Amino acid sequence: MPRRIILDCDPGHDDAIAILLAAGSPEIDLVAITTVSGNQALAKVTRNALAIAELAGLDAVPIAAGAGRPLVRAVEYAPQIHGESGLDGPDLPEPTRLLDVRHAARLIIDLVMDSEPGSLTLVPTGPLTNIALAARLEPRIVDRVREVVFMGGGVHVGNWSATAEFNIVADPEAAAIVVGESWPVTMVGLDATHQALAGPDVRTRLRAVGTASARVVDELLEFYGGAYLSSQGFDAPPVHDPVAVAHVIDPTLLTVVRAPLDVELRGALTLGMTVADLRSPAPEGTTTSVALAVDASRFWSHVEDALARLP
Repeated sequence: MPRRIILDCDPGHDDAIAILLAAGSPEIDLVAITTVSGNQALAKVTRNALAIAELAGLDAVPIAAGAGRPLVRAVEYAPQIHGESGLDGPDLPEPTRLLDVRHAARLIIDLVMDSEPGSLTLVPTGPLTNIALAARLEPRIVDRVREVVFMGGGVHVGNWSATAEFNIVADPEAAAIVVGESWPVTMVGLDATHQALAGPDVRTRLRAVGTASARVVDELLEFYGGAYLSSQGFDAPPVHDPVAVAHVIDPTLLTVVRAPLDVELRGALTLGMTVADLRSPAPEGTTTSVALAVDASRFWSHVEDALARLP
C-alpha cells in the first residue's frame, strides 16, 4: 500500500521538487500539503505550493497555510537561495484553487486523529513550527503518527552557520519539541542531502523526460544552481527536501543509524545545531535516527520516474 504522508513545506526550489516527487510516486499517497514561513514569507511560499500543486494536477489534495513566524525568535528568510518570490526562475501556472480554511496545525491534527493509528507519516521539509504546534495543541497525535521524516539539520555540517542548518536554526525551539517527542523521528540532514547534487548529467536526464513538470524542474535548477554557486560555492546544487520524501518511498536509499538527537538552544556559536550521539550503539528506547548518506543515482531515478508520471 502507498505510504500516506502530509508534506509540510516552505517552497522553495527543493520543496517544489519534493512536492512533484511525492505527487508522481505510486509509493506515496499525498494526503495534504501544509505551508510554513521559511525560505520566504508565508504568503509567498503558500502561493508557490498552490502553483506547484496546479502543475502536478493535485486538485483533490487539501493545502493549508500555517505559521508565519517561529515560535519564539525573529523570522529569517533565504532570498539569496530562493529569490524574492521564494521560487524564482520558472513561469508557474496561476493557482485556481482555494486554500483549506484551517490552520496547517489544525489540518494536521484533524487528519491524524481521523486516520488509523500508525497510518500517517509527517514529512516536514521546512522549519518545524507547524509540527511542534500540532503536537502541543493535540498531544494524542504523537502516539498516532507512524513517523516523522524531516529534512533539516546535519550531524557533521551546517549551512546557515558553521554548525546549524537553515530549517533548524529558523525555529530551533520547534525542532527541539519535535525531536523530543516519543514518535519515531528520522532526520534527513546535510550529511545525506549534500550528496544529492543536480549536476549537468542529472539535468540532462530530467530534460529528457519531456513533461511539463520536468521542464519546470530544469528551470528551477537553473536559478537554484546559480544561487547556490554564488552564495555557497557549489558547482552543482544539492536538492535537500526531496531526499526526505525519497526515504519514505524507499528506505533503502539512505544510510540511517539510530542515535540520540537533540537541538542546541543556547550556544552563542552553535544555536540550532543538531547534536547526534554516535559514540556507541543507541540506548534501548531511542526513537530518533539520522541519515548519513544517500544512493544519489537511485534517488535521481525516483525523481525522473515521478516526473514522467505527472500530467
